[in-house]
Amino acid sequence: MSKPVKLAVIGAGARGYGYAKFAKNFPNRLKIVAVADPNDFCRNRLASEYDIPAEKCFHTWQEFCAQPKMCDAVAICTQDSMHEAPAVACAKLKYHILLEKPMAPTAEACRNIVAAVKEAGVFFAVCHVLRYTSYTRMLQQILKSGEIGDIISIQHLEPVGYWHQAHSFVRGNWRNEAESSNMLLAKSCHDIDWLRGIMGKPCKAVHSFGTLRHFRASEKPEGAAARCCDCPREIESACPYSAYKIYFRDRFCKGQKFWPVNVLTPEVTDKTLAEALKNGPYGRCVYACDNDVVDNQVVNLLFEDGSTASMTMTAFNFHSGRKTRIFGSLGQIETDSITITVRKFLDDTTREVDTQISNDGGILTGHGGGDFGIMDSFVCAVAENDPSKIVTGIDETLESHLMVFAAEESRKKGIVCTLK
Repeated sequence: MSKPVKLAVIGAGARGYGYAKFAKNFPNRLKIVAVADPNDFCRNRLASEYDIPAEKCFHTWQEFCAQPKMCDAVAICTQDSMHEAPAVACAKLKYHILLEKPMAPTAEACRNIVAAVKEAGVFFAVCHVLRYTSYTRMLQQILKSGEIGDIISIQHLEPVGYWHQAHSFVRGNWRNEAESSNMLLAKSCHDIDWLRGIMGKPCKAVHSFGTLRHFRASEKPEGAAARCCDCPREIESACPYSAYKIYFRDRFCKGQKFWPVNVLTPEVTDKTLAEALKNGPYGRCVYACDNDVVDNQVVNLLFEDGSTASMTMTAFNFHSGRKTRIFGSLGQIETDSITITVRKFLDDTTREVDTQISNDGGILTGHGGGDFGIMDSFVCAVAENDPSKIVTGIDETLESHLMVFAAEESRKKGIVCTLK
């Protein structure tokens, strides 16, 4: 490339900060030139690390968009309910847009973004990073080879993890649908989009069940306090969801100061962490929060050729790789997001493909290499003026979001929803 792509980051929290790391690894390809975030720590951290001048540091996306166009593209990594307005505004200013998933919490908002992007003629990519992993690329190569024939059905498990559910979806930012979005959209729109990509054909109908089964007041142990720091020792020590267990005993005391611990306090010390657990949202008892999103859900999908897929999202497991079984007309595949096991009917043979990459938590390996994959594709698309570098087109991205909204409608109304 003759010159790096210039990018502004709107929302410099965990995801915005993480995507920006691509510029550190590939400074000849990407340069971070502006930042907008109301949080002083997040904004100043990005500005300091990427030498962003004060005049290009903004408290809000409105302040950023009030300026003349100053770079090639934007990465919008605000909270879910805050995607639509900056995305539409940036499209009108002719910025190419990288948008953190989900696109938006309503079908109307998603359609508004798509309309604005199409009218502006800019490139657009939603960070469905599962599509960009080495594992997914290798799996798709096997499927395209015809080794297991036509896909007839798929079983897919999204194991959220007991502590991850407690952290993000009971105590955290995605706990309450009105404040963020429904659980399926916030956590598993990745998976619905991935299933759509693996099937490679439109979805026809959706059916879903899901409940908030465990993380509710009725499950609270007798004698438990509203905060873990106030809970009797014998109750707190026997609770797998204890904030002290998750953040102190399982992580900080073992030297881990990165996510999820650094969500509680940006500068992690025993003092600041204790203060956060005493006074902040992450120190609350999981049975005494204002959460209302489901902790388990099943989704059944019917595709236009009669093939089917089922997805189970559940909190009650260890946080690990997604597990998938793909049943074809000539064989089957079983995967754990690392090893792909292929079995063929004709000769009863079995082979394994190892897709594992090292994971240092950085941009090159985060989310199984998906973080690098999405950034690499988006930067290439902008630099080379080639939208085909982006794996998922805007219409298919909208479709997978509509599949999620249909699943939620089905769950709430007890009906089968058809997609048009």
